[in-house]
Amino acid sequence: ATAAGCERVMVLTTPEQSDLGLELAETLGAMAAGIFCKAAMHTPTDVTQEALQHLLEAEADSVLAAGGGSTIGLGKALALRTEITQIALPTTYAGSECTPILGQTENGAKTTMSDPKLRPDIVLYDPELVSTLPVGMTVTSALNAMAHAVEGLYSKDRTGTTSDLALEGLSAFQSALP
Repeated sequence: ATAAGCERVMVLTTPEQSDLGLELAETLGAMAAGIFCKAAMHTPTDVTQEALQHLLEAEADSVLAAGGGSTIGLGKALALRTEITQIALPTTYAGSECTPILGQTENGAKTTMSDPKLRPDIVLYDPELVSTLPVGMTVTSALNAMAHAVEGLYSKDRTGTTSDLALEGLSAFQSALP
């Protein structure tokens, strides 16, 4: 975080991962600008507004989104609305941390958007975080990641590099999951 010029980092998690949030804030020490542990599936805009208020009150210049798609989505939603640095620490396999895409829910309706500002500035991978996933979540997350890889093979924006990465990812999951 220091190398990226971050001085006040707000940690984001879901309620279920609040212990991880506390651990990360402790590791950040004086750089920690607080913790917001209310990330939710499909990034509800009312949760984003509450997190934005917390971010502004804490005078944070960056967020550390630790979790799966719900938490990383919240980090993206905050980055869209501010000039913060966005750091992603994924704990699942789906790959949201590598995309400029955000799905949000408002009044029960989900919309999806794409904007370069949505792609996290920094992505940190910690294999210990995903190795402790329960089996059911591992399978669900891995199948979601595999679906994203397949989508990458026929995307209108695909490149040779993205196709190679998609095939490599599918191969890795195929051999590692059993």
